[in-house]
Amino acid sequence: TEVTNGQFEWFNGQAARASHWTGGSHPRETITWVEANVFCESRGARLPTEAEWEFAARGPDGWIYPWGNTFVADNVVYGRNASMQTADVGSRPGGASWVGALDMSGNVWEWVADWYDAEHYKTLPNGVVNPTGPTSGQYHVLRGGSWWEETSQGLRATVRDWNPPDYGSDFRGFRCARSADESAATTAP
Repeated sequence: TEVTNGQFEWFNGQAARASHWTGGSHPRETITWVEANVFCESRGARLPTEAEWEFAARGPDGWIYPWGNTFVADNVVYGRNASMQTADVGSRPGGASWVGALDMSGNVWEWVADWYDAEHYKTLPNGVVNPTGPTSGQYHVLRGGSWWEETSQGLRATVRDWNPPDYGSDFRGFRCARSADESAATTAP
């Protein structure tokens, strides 16, 4: 799931700006890529790569949305049902991806590890599995859309956004990831 305000506080996360919405179960937003990355690393984790994020959201069948190919408004927190704010993480279980990941569409855009390059994925040879992003850049990638999106187009699992790594806003958050062979995390209450 997305990192919540409660988890961020429990594990002593550090950010220059407070979350806009302070509910303990709401996603931690108004956070920069740098702050999100430091938090994940402090937990023995990391930000997911863009390829990992997309595979978790789209699955082996390449779905348009994490739950399938048809938009279902009740599966996502977005501009037409969110009262222009975030919602509790995991509050739309119908939107779970094929691996059970929640909120991969809507609620908050999520920082991923990769640098942004508009042409990067277009130039990869067919059949590349788990491609890595560019080794440097000016912007980092965000995935998943947010409560701010008004249409289903902005909530598709393939949609990308980008911002400088020192930029945060009330519709940008994150989730942490581990590789399958990494040890299990200490969990928050």
